[in-house]
Amino acid sequence: MTTNNSVQVSVLGLGAMGSALGAALVQAGHATTVWNRSAGKADDLVAKGAQAAATAGDAVRASRLVIACLLDHASVHDVLDPLSDELAGRTLINVTTTSPEQSRELAAWAADAGIAYLDGGIMAVPSMIGQPGSSILYSGSAAVFDQYKPLLDLWGDSTYFGEDAGLASLYDLALLAGMYVMFAGFMHGAAMVAPAGVTAGEFAAKAAPWQTAMAGEFQGFAAVIDGGDYTVEGQQSLEFSDVALGGILAASADQGISTEVLAMVQRLMQRQIDAGHGKEGFARIIESIKQPR
Repeated sequence: MTTNNSVQVSVLGLGAMGSALGAALVQAGHATTVWNRSAGKADDLVAKGAQAAATAGDAVRASRLVIACLLDHASVHDVLDPLSDELAGRTLINVTTTSPEQSRELAAWAADAGIAYLDGGIMAVPSMIGQPGSSILYSGSAAVFDQYKPLLDLWGDSTYFGEDAGLASLYDLALLAGMYVMFAGFMHGAAMVAPAGVTAGEFAAKAAPWQTAMAGEFQGFAAVIDGGDYTVEGQQSLEFSDVALGGILAASADQGISTEVLAMVQRLMQRQIDAGHGKEGFARIIESIKQPR
C-alpha cells in the first residue's frame, strides 16, 4: 500500500540484489514498478505489491525515479541507450557494479541526455539490504542524493562522496580489494592448520576476533602513511617483519600448502628492503604497491 510519502520508482534488473532493493521499496510503501529480461523473476515482488512492466521502456515511463541494478556496464547501455529520450528529465540511480571510469562515462552520457544521475556502490550482500551493517556509497548529483536520501536509507547507511561520479565505485572496489586479501589470508590460515586436524570452523572461531582486533591498527598505519615518515618510533620494522614472515612461509611449506598468498606480501617488503629501507616500518610496503614494477 502506498503512503503520502510514497515515491514512484522503477527498478530495472531483478537479480538477487535488484530483487532485494525492490522488496525494501515495496515494504516501505513506495509505488514500485519492476522489470527484468526474464519476466518470471518479477513474480515474488508482484506478490508483495509491485507492478511488473512488460518492457524496460514501460518501467521507465512509469516513474520519475529509475534504479538500474544490472549485470555490468555494457548491460546498462544495452538497456538504457534506446531509452535515452524517455529518460530525459528523469532521475537515474545506477547501482550496477562498474569501474570508476565507467561510472564517469555513464554520468557524462546521462548529462548529455538530460538525465539526473547518481552512481552507487553497494557494500552488502542481498540478505543484508535494509539490515544493520548494510552500506551504500554514492557519488554524482548532490541534488539527487539529497532529494532521495530517505528512500536510499531504506537499503542501508548512505554515504555521499561528491560530484565526481567515479568516487563511489573507487571506494567500493578499494574496500572490496581489502576484503578479498583478508579472506585469502583466512583461507591460508585454515589450510595451514588443517593437516593438524583443525577444522575451518574451529579456526574461524579464533581468527574472527583476532582479525577484528588487528583492524584497529588501520588508523595507526594511516597516520604513518599520511605523515609520509616511515621512521616513526613504535613501528615493526620491515627487516623484523621479513624474518617473521619467513618463519610463517617455512611453516606453511612444512604443512604442504601453497605459500603464494604470503609470498606476495614478502615480495612487497623485499623491494623496500632492497632499496635500503629495511629499518623503516611495515607501512612502507604501500610504496611498493603505489609503484609497481
